Amino acid sequence: MDLLNYAFMQRALLAAVLVGLTAPAIGTYLVQRRQAVMGDGIGHVAMTGVALGFLLNTNPVWMASIVAVVGAVGMELIRSRGRTSGDIALAMLFYGGLAGGVMIINVAGGSTASLSSYLFGGITSVAPEDVTAAAVLAVFVLAVTVGLRRQLFAISQDEEFARVTGLPVRALNLLMAVTAALTVTVAMRIVGLLLVSAMMVIPVAAAQRVTRGFTATLSLAMAIGVLVSLTGVTTTYYLDAPSGAAIVLLAIAVFVIMTAVSAPLARRRAKAARAGGEEVCTRDDVKV
Repeated sequence: MDLLNYAFMQRALLAAVLVGLTAPAIGTYLVQRRQAVMGDGIGHVAMTGVALGFLLNTNPVWMASIVAVVGAVGMELIRSRGRTSGDIALAMLFYGGLAGGVMIINVAGGSTASLSSYLFGGITSVAPEDVTAAAVLAVFVLAVTVGLRRQLFAISQDEEFARVTGLPVRALNLLMAVTAALTVTVAMRIVGLLLVSAMMVIPVAAAQRVTRGFTATLSLAMAIGVLVSLTGVTTTYYLDAPSGAAIVLLAIAVFVIMTAVSAPLARRRAKAARAGGEEVCTRDDVKV
C-alpha cells in the first residue's frame, strides 16, 4: 500500500485508530444517559479553544482540551444542580462556543477558513505534535471508559441507585464530562469538531442493533469505530474527500447494514425462545 510511504498518512491512520477507539468508548455511556448530543456542545466550545490557540500562538489541541474540559464541567454542574435544564445548558455551549471561536479568530487576525481543518477534519493537517497530544489524551480516555466501566455504567443506568450503593456519583459525572471533552479534542483533527458527535453515537447505535449486553455493545462499537475510521481515512487518500464526512458516512452505512441484519436475527431469537418455552411445557406435561 503506497499510502504507508507517506509520513502524513502514517500519522493520519494512527490518529484514526485513536478516534475509532475513544469516541465510541465514551459514546456508549452518553447514549445510555440519553446525552447523545453532548459531543456537539463540547465540539462548539472546543472551537473557542482552537481560536485561542491561534491568538496566543500555542498548540490548538492542548488549548482546545483546556477550554472543552472547562465547558463540559460547567455544563455538568449546571445539570446536576438543576438550575436549568440540560437542553438549555447544551444550547448555551453550542452558540456561545461557536460565536466565541469566530470572534477570537477574527481578533487574532485570521479568518474562519483557518478553522476549516478543525471543523471538518483533514488527513494532511495532522502534525506530529497533534498525534502525540491525541495519544496522551486517548490513553486517559480509554483508562477511564474501560477501567471504570462498571461504575460508569451504574451511574448511567440509575444515579439514585448508584448513590445508595456508595458510589461517588458527582465525581464520576464530572469525570465522564471531562472524558467526553478530551475525546472531542482527540477526534477533531480527523473527524472535525462539527462531526465528532456522530462518531460517539452512530457506532454505538449500530452495535446495539445486534448485541444484548453492555460489554458486548462497548466492544463492538469500538471495533466499528476503528473500522470506519481507518476505511474513511484510506478513502480520503484515494478520492481526495473530506476525512470527517467519509468516516461518518461509512458509520451510517454500517448502521444500515446492522439494522438489516438485526431484523432476521431478532426473529430467530424470538422463535428459539418460543420453541424453548414449548419444550419446557411439554416436559412439564410428561412429568405431570
